[in-house]
Order: sequence, then structure tokens, then C-alpha cells
Amino acid sequence: MPTHSRRALLRHVGLVGAAGLAGCAGGSGDGDSGENSATTAGGDGAGGAGSTATADAGAGDTTDERGETTADGAGEASVPAQLTAEPLAVGFTSPVGVEFPAGTGRAYVADQRGTITVVDRETESGEGSGDGGSGDEGSGDGGSGNDGGSGSTADQTTFLDVRDRMVSLSGYTEQGLLGIAFHPAFPDDDRVFVRYSAPSGDGTPSDYSHTFVLASFRATPDAADPATGRTLLEIPQPQANHNAGSVAFGPDGYLYVGVGDGGRANDQGNGHVDDWYDAVAGGNGQDVTSNLLGSVLRIDVDSGSRGTYTVPDDNPLVGSEGLPEQYAWGLRNPWRFSFDRETGDFYVADVGQGSREEVNRVVAGGNYGWNVREGTTCFGADDCPSTAPDGRDLRDPVIQYPHSGDGVAGVSVIGGYRYRGDGTPGLGGQYLFADWRAGGELFLATPGESTPWPTQLLPVEGSVRGNVLAFGEDPAGELYVCTTDKTRVTGETGAVHRVTGVDR
Repeated sequence: MPTHSRRALLRHVGLVGAAGLAGCAGGSGDGDSGENSATTAGGDGAGGAGSTATADAGAGDTTDERGETTADGAGEASVPAQLTAEPLAVGFTSPVGVEFPAGTGRAYVADQRGTITVVDRETESGEGSGDGGSGDEGSGDGGSGNDGGSGSTADQTTFLDVRDRMVSLSGYTEQGLLGIAFHPAFPDDDRVFVRYSAPSGDGTPSDYSHTFVLASFRATPDAADPATGRTLLEIPQPQANHNAGSVAFGPDGYLYVGVGDGGRANDQGNGHVDDWYDAVAGGNGQDVTSNLLGSVLRIDVDSGSRGTYTVPDDNPLVGSEGLPEQYAWGLRNPWRFSFDRETGDFYVADVGQGSREEVNRVVAGGNYGWNVREGTTCFGADDCPSTAPDGRDLRDPVIQYPHSGDGVAGVSVIGGYRYRGDGTPGLGGQYLFADWRAGGELFLATPGESTPWPTQLLPVEGSVRGNVLAFGEDPAGELYVCTTDKTRVTGETGAVHRVTGVDR
């Protein structure tokens, strides 16, 4: 399969000079010793000394006459007392994503083990929601458990199997099939984009772990054709963890790709370059010239020939020092991101090291601080700068929470969505997200002009008792949550549930 050549790309788009997406892929924070250890959920909300900066308006924000971001109607109705998780589909190993291409009436579940399953939903109204399945025996917390079969009301068939292209998976791992995105015009444009972990290729150093692959496949709503796979992008991965994996089309039609910092811990070690910040060794998060690690990429998959991509002319590093695919950087392990369907705002959850989890509202050219900071807290030093040498401020997250305490707390953030559906008015405009160690609760944040946003716990009636892996949004704006009972890529307890509210 052809590998994208950056030199050929620069020739193609006529750029002059060099311009510049979990732990939690399918499971927990990190597999490293000492990182995101098995801490019981609980915490003091999204606090953090000094985290009071006003959120910056991104493309598509609702703004007032002064240009200040408004809350977009969040909180107009009462927040429900609790949520319910209605089953959509069950029997997966580690469901790391669910997509709902408009016009298909179907859901597509990405399983970390290497398969995509098409779920032919029994809908309530056209593109509406289906029913679901659950699945949690609770990773050590004694959760309710899922029998792997009851509750599913829709036919499930294999859409694509890429296991023969991937590294072997065993035990706890952050490798695997990590993300999928359907072209916005699907099925008229028949491409689906798949992100997975492949064995080391020719361009990957021999002492590295594996190769990040972003590939496209041609498909009908029923199935993708494995023979049509084309590799768009390969990135050498130094370690097995911090692989991120989210891929999603933005409202601008470009494809956004999350890339972790390369793995291990602290953004240090083999494959982690030196950066401008001398107080802490490393790392890839603050470097924009040596590799694409620790960033979100933005690429155009419609302008080049098939199996290639081009770089949008308005990417922030085009024409300046840095790799031009990069849209934002200073990220550790961006595990799940989403676009607000009403405002276009881009929310990226970034898994923390040992003390803070965060969600960022990402804008072009934004630097989100890793490994200078973890959330709003200096990392590995008593004091740290608030501005990078290029003059860009290190941006505060809109949400952050600790690894212990009462209230919103956990070990690995799972990015969600701002709710824009009609089924649960009390959630309107709120950002629903989670921690990997859910323990029967999801998190809710109320967007506002200042940060951090206030957060609260929402108990879930039903079967979300184990680990949350991802969220999804259907064409009607209703939200879904992917769960598993296991901490390893094994078994069949993985499930997708539709989230609804219960009145107070």
C-alpha cells in the first residue's frame, strides 16, 4: 500500500519550506508503571488553581457583540436526576467507537480487536435511536454485569475485519483498531477511514513498538471491501501506549486525526525528542518540527489522488516552521474528540499522567501545554511558563478533574459530546463525558464563559457499571456510550447503549 510522502505532498500543494490524535485506547489510562494507577473514582470537581481564563472562541462559537463566547443555551431545562442506558447492541470485546452515517439507518461499532460491526437498528423514527445492550461485570468494582446477549434488538454483521493488518493483541493493550470515520457524503462517497496499529513497517525504526496507520476503504452500507484498502498516513510509534485514535470529519469537511505523544511516561525516553522547555526532559508534545506525535492533525482527503491527502492552506503551520499537518499540539493522549453540531466547537479530551484529566476546546494553532503542564498544573516543576517561545499562550482546559477525592474524579478521561438532541431537554447544550472507570456514573459539564466549567456526577440506571470507552452521536443528536466489563481486550461483554434522562 502506498505511504504518503510528505515531500510529494509539499510539491502537490505548492508549499514553500517545512510547515507545521488512549492511556486509554480501549481501556485505561496507561499501561506504564506509576501512570494512572488503579485509583478509586472520586474528586473535587474540575478545579485547579489558576484555571480561571475565559475560554477562547473557536470557529463556529456563538458570540455576543463583544466577541465573547456564550453558553449556547446550556442548562435551560432542569438536568435529569439520573440517566438510563438503553441497549443498542451487545457481544463486543472492546467497543471504542460507534458511528451513525446519515441516511443509512445503521450504526457501525468499532471493536478494538480489529472488527467493525454494522448494526441494522430498529428505529423509533427514521434516523432515530435504536435499542441497545449493556455489558459490565465491573473491572474489580463488583458491577452488575452483562450476559452478552439480552437486550439486543438489531441484526449485527461484520462490516470490516482488519485483524490481519494489525499487531497481535493480548492482555491489557492500547493498540488495535482505534477509530473510524465515514466520509460526510457516505454512501455517495463510498470511503470509510480506519485508524489501527500495524506491525513496524519500513519507515519505523527497529527499536520502536509499531506503526500508526490511517487507511481508507471503499464500502457500501452493508460492508467494506478489504481489497480496496489504501494507506494514507503512517507514523512510527516509539512505545505501545498513548496511541490516541480518534478520527472525525469537522464541519469544514476536513479530516481530524488524534495522535498521542509516543507513549511510555512523562513524554520521555526512546522516540521522544528534545523540546524548548528545559525544566522537564522531552518531549513530543511541545515539538512541531520532528514528528507528528502529541498533536491533532487536519488533512484534506478530497483534493489529492486516492490513497493520498493534502494539507489545507489555512492550517496554522503552513508556510512556517513545523510540520503542516498539525492543527493543534501540546497533547499527551487525546482519547476521543467531537464537534458540537450547533456551534462547530471542537472538544478534545486528553488523558493525564498522574494527577489531572482534562478536556480542551481546541482551536487552530492551540498549544495545550503537555509536558510543561498537566491540566493547569505545572508538570515536574514548581514553576512553569504560560507562553511558548513562538508567542502562543499555553491554553487552559475547559474541564479538568483530579485522580482522587469526592465528586468528579477518575483515572482516564473519556471525551464525549455536547447534547443537541430532543429526547432529554434537561441535557440541552451540556457536555456529557466520562472517566474510564465509570462505576455507574457519567459526568456532565455546563459550558460557560469562564473556565473551568462546573461539573457534576450523573448516576446511570442500568448496566454502565464497568469501564466506559467512548461516546457516539446519531443524526438526531442523541448520545450513546460504549462500555466493557474488562480491562483487557478479551471476552464479549462490550456493549453500546443509548443514553436518556430520568425526570427528577
